[in-house]
Amino acid sequence: MEENAETAGQQCPMCHEKTLVLNERDTEIPYFGRVYLFSMTCSSCKFHKADIEAAEQKEPSKYTFEISGEEDMKVRVVRSSEGTIKLPHIAAIEPGAAAQGFVTNIEGVLNRVKYQIETLRDTAEDDEDKTKAKNLLKKLTKIMWGQEKQKIIIEDPSGNSAIVSDRAVKEKLKGK
Repeated sequence: MEENAETAGQQCPMCHEKTLVLNERDTEIPYFGRVYLFSMTCSSCKFHKADIEAAEQKEPSKYTFEISGEEDMKVRVVRSSEGTIKLPHIAAIEPGAAAQGFVTNIEGVLNRVKYQIETLRDTAEDDEDKTKAKNLLKKLTKIMWGQEKQKIIIEDPSGNSAIVSDRAVKEKLKGK
């Protein structure tokens, strides 16, 4: 059973207009459990923040998954704002003040990384940096097409992130 709650007309923390809409949704993610999805969006300045929280307390966790084919693009990924997603030798999506929680799939994660690398390529002043970015983009494309294997790792001290697959290896996250 899904439940939604929406509160409109709240004061935006950025532009201070009363045009912020708060959303809270509770839903079930197969093999992960019940979660709360939170978001706030301002219609004036377009400020947006989202997060996800498991309904039951979870222990700090680390998930490792090897992307080995096009079918793996569909594997569900849950990331809280405290989760770190690592693609070794390519990039990482780190937690921080502006971090967003999201539910997507591996293809969605790779597209986020691709967008970051394209931005770096387009703003790089140094030819070496542009070449590095182009090579990373080629590697990402090969991974997405199932021509190259790649590990994806999610570490989350809150335990609110996961890679939802029988092939994902879950370990307890060791303290930092």
